[in-house]
Amino acid sequence: MKTTRKLHELGQRLWLDNITRGLLTSGTLLRYISEFSVTGLTSNPTIFDKAIGEGGSYDAAIRRKTAEGKSGEALFFELALEDLTQAADLFRPVHDATGGLDGWVSLELSPLLAHDTAGSIKAAAELYRRAKRPNLFIKIPGTPEGLRRLRPTCAVSNAGSLRGSIRTSGPLPRSSSAAGMWR
Repeated sequence: MKTTRKLHELGQRLWLDNITRGLLTSGTLLRYISEFSVTGLTSNPTIFDKAIGEGGSYDAAIRRKTAEGKSGEALFFELALEDLTQAADLFRPVHDATGGLDGWVSLELSPLLAHDTAGSIKAAAELYRRAKRPNLFIKIPGTPEGLRRLRPTCAVSNAGSLRGSIRTSGPLPRSSSAAGMWR
């Protein structure tokens, strides 16, 4: 039995902190799920920046989307949603089999919205709507504005599937107590 499977049986959940087109198209992510008991995936702009900058797997999509008039953040979120919806589809059987405990894939809101409550709520709802995946959650920064937007952001999803991930550089007790207000 693989060590990762033993960890899973002990209640540990392994999430991959990486996403690339190659990981998806080569079958590697599916192999990680089936052979190594990986139960979720997280992403952020830095991960995507590295993936896009290495190799040419995004070049054709970038050319096509640029020709369609996309640029900047709009282009970034188009590419990110393409990858993350594919990843969410691969994790969906895990999500379904565990009743939504596992099988999540994350997408981070734009850091430009870190202090914009109304803009964050609107952006989270729009990204979730575009993804059309119940196992995609939107990560919300743990700024004071982010904590205020947790409840309204969770309310804009179908069946309460949209989740806010609290990330903060402040004290953990303040953030963890805020988490109870929206769960």
